[in-house]
Amino acid sequence: MGKLICGFLPNDLKTIFFSLSVLFRLSLGTELSVVTCGSVIKLLNLKHNVRLHSHDVRYGSGSGQQSVTGVTAVEDSNSYWSVRGTSDTFCQRGTPVKCGQTIRLTHVNTGRNLHSHYFSSPLSSNQEVSAFGEEGEGDHLDEWTVQCGGTVWKREEAVRFRHKATEALLSVTGEQYGRPIHGQREVHAMSGPSQHSLWKAMEGIFMKPSENLAANRHYSHPHTEF
Repeated sequence: MGKLICGFLPNDLKTIFFSLSVLFRLSLGTELSVVTCGSVIKLLNLKHNVRLHSHDVRYGSGSGQQSVTGVTAVEDSNSYWSVRGTSDTFCQRGTPVKCGQTIRLTHVNTGRNLHSHYFSSPLSSNQEVSAFGEEGEGDHLDEWTVQCGGTVWKREEAVRFRHKATEALLSVTGEQYGRPIHGQREVHAMSGPSQHSLWKAMEGIFMKPSENLAANRHYSHPHTEF
C-alpha cells in the first residue's frame, strides 16, 4: 500500500489516515449506515464497476491538471477520498452528509480536490474532471452537490454528484486509456443524469456522529432533487 500523504490536514484527520494505513483491509464503523463529514471513502461507479481514482499523473491535453480516472482494482490507496466541507461551509466531523449538501472530495494521497471546468475530456470530449489545488485548498470549482433520494447520504444507496458551478454530473462512460495508465477508465462530467453517473460509497473509515449530534438530529424532510 502506498504511503498516505496527509500534511495538508488538521491533526485529528491525520490520526484518521494513520489508522487507514494500518487497517487497509478493514472498514471501521461498519454499523454506521450513513456517510459523514470527515469520512475517508472509496466511490464505486455502479454501471462500470470502477472506483474513483487519482494519482500524480497530469493530463497531456485540456487543463494539464492531475488526472482522475476509474480503476477496477479494489486494493489501491490512490482511490481514497476525504469528505469535507467547502471553503464557505464547515462540515463538522461525524455529521451525516445531507442530500442536497455541497461538499469537497479531497484525494488523500496528493491533497488535491475533485474538480471540473469547461475543458474537454481527452477521450470522450465530455467535460473534463481533474484533481486541483494544494494541501486540500483549491477554488469554487472543487464543489459538488450530493444528490440522493432521501434526507441524508446512506451508504447502501446510489447517489450522484453534481458539479455546483457547471451543473454537470460526475460520470463514467467506459472509454479506456492506453499507456501509461493502460486500462483505466476516463472519468468526466455530463449534463444529464444516466446510469453512468451513479456512485456508491464503498471501503473506508466512516466517522461516527457524536452523542450530542445523534440526539439532536432531525431528518424529517426528504429531498426530491435525485
